[in-house]
Amino acid sequence: MTTILIIVAGIIVTFLLAYVIVNFIPKKLHWLVSICLIGLAVFLGYKINYEIQKPIKFNKEKKIRYAKVITNLKMLRDAEVAHKKVTGTYTANGENLIKFIDTAKFALTQTKNVPKTVNVGGGITKEIEIRVIDTIGYEDVKLQFVGKDYQNMLNIPGTDKKFKIEVGEIEKIAGLKAPVFEIAVDKSIILEGMDANLVKQEKEAIGGEEIRGEFLSVGSLGEVSEDGNWPPFYDKGDKKNNE
Repeated sequence: MTTILIIVAGIIVTFLLAYVIVNFIPKKLHWLVSICLIGLAVFLGYKINYEIQKPIKFNKEKKIRYAKVITNLKMLRDAEVAHKKVTGTYTANGENLIKFIDTAKFALTQTKNVPKTVNVGGGITKEIEIRVIDTIGYEDVKLQFVGKDYQNMLNIPGTDKKFKIEVGEIEKIAGLKAPVFEIAVDKSIILEGMDANLVKQEKEAIGGEEIRGEFLSVGSLGEVSEDGNWPPFYDKGDKKNNE
């Protein structure tokens, strides 16, 4: 919108200057006016190019900032998933989550079918198989975070703020509740210092290749989900690392 206004203003000023030059300025001063016009043209060209480049630079910078934040959100998500696997619940205490990674262990299990004889009545027995899960060992949770800076995963990159973890329960079906968690950060915190109008537009994004809404988040307090709200291209690096 600003670019359009600048172009329209430039056209109007050009016509006004042309009218003034032709009707009011002596010919011997036209060279001076020409220099002024060249200067004005250079200035307008710079302003138009600046306004065109501004959203391009904004989009490039925001993706860099978002990617850093998403890296930490993924670590937090993986830590919460591991915590639930070991303890059965998520935790809202970020510092305890870091300690959990350093000290907790996954139980390694093996499932097998074992034959069992059951009495079906009338002196009749029947052979059935039951599934038995045996613990065959343990593995450090920390091994899943090798090469990751999980000690600093609570920090929101590029800011002096920390992520806030919220946990709760929702009723999936009558009488059955499931634990849930959510970690969300306002986009304006991540994009602090950038153009205010473009930040406002970014917070109104409706999806597609953009991150929908005002927040960058993972998990949900309204449904059973461990997903993030970012588009798939932010996960391309993960896919390459897993290949």
